[in-house]
Amino acid sequence: IPGRTATVWKSLNPFWGEEITLLLPRGFCSLAVYVLDEDTVGQDDVIGKVSLSSQHISAEQRGADSWLSLAPLNPDQEVQGEIHPELRVPGRGHPRVLRCHLLEARDLAPRDPSGTSDPFARVSCCGHRLETAVVKKTRFPHWDEVLEFELPDRELAEAVLSVEVWDWDIVGKNDFLGWAEFPLDTICKDPTRGWFQLLPVPSTSGDQGGQLGALRLAVRLVEDTVLPLHHYQPLIQLLTEPILHPGQPPEGTALAILEEVTSGESRQDVATKLVKILEQGLVVPLLDDLTTHELARATGKGHLRDVPAGHLGTRTLPSPPLQMVGLPYLHEVLKPVVNHIFEEKKYVELDPGKMELSRGRTISFKGSLSEAQVRESSLELLQGYLGAMVDAMVGSVSPRCPLTMRVAFRQLRGRARERFPLAQHEEVWYFSSSGFLFLRFFAPAVLTPKLFGLREQHTEPRTGCTLLLLLL
Repeated sequence: IPGRTATVWKSLNPFWGEEITLLLPRGFCSLAVYVLDEDTVGQDDVIGKVSLSSQHISAEQRGADSWLSLAPLNPDQEVQGEIHPELRVPGRGHPRVLRCHLLEARDLAPRDPSGTSDPFARVSCCGHRLETAVVKKTRFPHWDEVLEFELPDRELAEAVLSVEVWDWDIVGKNDFLGWAEFPLDTICKDPTRGWFQLLPVPSTSGDQGGQLGALRLAVRLVEDTVLPLHHYQPLIQLLTEPILHPGQPPEGTALAILEEVTSGESRQDVATKLVKILEQGLVVPLLDDLTTHELARATGKGHLRDVPAGHLGTRTLPSPPLQMVGLPYLHEVLKPVVNHIFEEKKYVELDPGKMELSRGRTISFKGSLSEAQVRESSLELLQGYLGAMVDAMVGSVSPRCPLTMRVAFRQLRGRARERFPLAQHEEVWYFSSSGFLFLRFFAPAVLTPKLFGLREQHTEPRTGCTLLLLLL
């Protein structure tokens, strides 16, 4: 499934800053990134592309990060996938016959708007050409056809069998999907069968030398080997035993050891996998166990204020695992308010050094506004936006807030009350849950709505300033 960034309008130097995760098939050959010019009418124009081989990506353990020159797009080189033939020449009989059994192909390039193709194979040998039937609307065609060629009596040392795969189109010319070649002398000696990579037409154009621009790309390949479930049972038992049967010292548990040995770079991946392992009814006990251990180390109110951000937020359970449970709830609460801010496009600024007084009004018959007027107008707008946002959050507690989140925060408040039972600490009973909910769940989505799916486009500078001021 391809990934797509937001569109940066009217720019020759776009900045995206987006992270896209793609599930690639094992044994993939290359990764292609296309830069397009979006048109509101008609088809988008391809500016250029960057291709990275699997060897290049996997060579860097921490990933590749560099500027790469864009190359022009050549339809005859936009190929992918493999073909599965069985080729043999029977030892007896005259004249000799080459039997080409075309079984199937897989992972072909999509050429039609539907995201599929209508593939057929064209086989050429010794001046003769035969074709298979067309298989409609698929990238994984099954032909299972036998094509036979009569071989000449002359020496076949230089002769080859060529297999081309095409996408059939009812209007216009067919689209090239790739090709493979097989030396006939090799087939005559030993039958050939297996999966073979489809190749593009060799390029005849020279290097553009960066004339189309360059793309800075950071790519990291992560491979996970998934074993049958029974292989993970000892690990699951090790992780869940202290959660389901508390009482042992927290320092010796598997979760405590994981926290010590994982770095900030890998902790988010570990946390996400933990939640996936324990998501069948054990997420709430996991949160409760982690909270209990962290509160045991808290020395006072100041420390407790930082529990959500310091432990649950950025340590063992960062915000992405929480989004696995609460992303639909996040959209329901924030999307109407965020969309309203984007649609109004009001000018908001509180710093006198950054104020553009001429932009304080769309139309003004009295000249520029004063700093005091811009500040007063900005405060009024921010209070309105913030009030609507808080009302949406407070009014969404039940039943829209997922049950898992409500139970986890109730337990968090209870644990804080057990750790600090005095009435003078009453406010921190609520800091423990409200800090996590607002600072680690809602606030990042308000600041970067595109990354949380609240908006399709990146935030423009004026609206981005408004969103930032809402969180200050």
